[in-house]
Amino acid sequence: MSKLPAIIVAAGFSHRMGFDKLAAPLAGKSVLARTLETFLACDAITEIILVAPPERMALLEEITLTKPLRRVDGGMQRHLSVANGLAAASSDAELIAIHDAARPLVSQTDILSTLEAAREHEAASLARRVTETLKRSDDSDFTLSSITRENLWFMETPQIFQADLIRRAYAHILGKKILVTDEASAIESLGKTVKLVPSTSPNPKITIPADLETLNLKWP
Repeated sequence: MSKLPAIIVAAGFSHRMGFDKLAAPLAGKSVLARTLETFLACDAITEIILVAPPERMALLEEITLTKPLRRVDGGMQRHLSVANGLAAASSDAELIAIHDAARPLVSQTDILSTLEAAREHEAASLARRVTETLKRSDDSDFTLSSITRENLWFMETPQIFQADLIRRAYAHILGKKILVTDEASAIESLGKTVKLVPSTSPNPKITIPADLETLNLKWP
């Protein structure tokens, strides 16, 4: 079986939460443990690279590690953390998946759908179509105009790529000192496109305390 590492990005400091959101309890386990359990259970994933400070390893004592897991330190910005994860991933990997640790509800179905799209198109990302009305405001927060939502998406993770392509994209952005907030943007910096895969179930990123309250209500 070809190697498919999953890089789980868990190096953030949760400044907007005011506490470590990855340590927060979600239906009896930490958010980080819930996220890792999903990838550990996915047969297509062969190893996990956890980009996180050493103290977060204690959050995994409550789960059984059924696949190789390596921890690497993060960077000061997200793209630098991902770069560290890429450096630690198997050199002979065919594809590499990258996922935000703060998205614990990602489904097996959506991981596999994104994987199949990446195999076909070299680069794929889970995403959600924009369905809400969008407005542009002035500096005082009064409406100016509406923005069409046609062909607009909220980007999610996992984002999965042909290994050589994502490594080349990161070498490019690091060399040019380009700041990106997701891996699809790194691919786009090479003039390439990323296939968007519509998510079939809620996959929110935990950002504020209210998100945890909502997720606890929705957890199976």
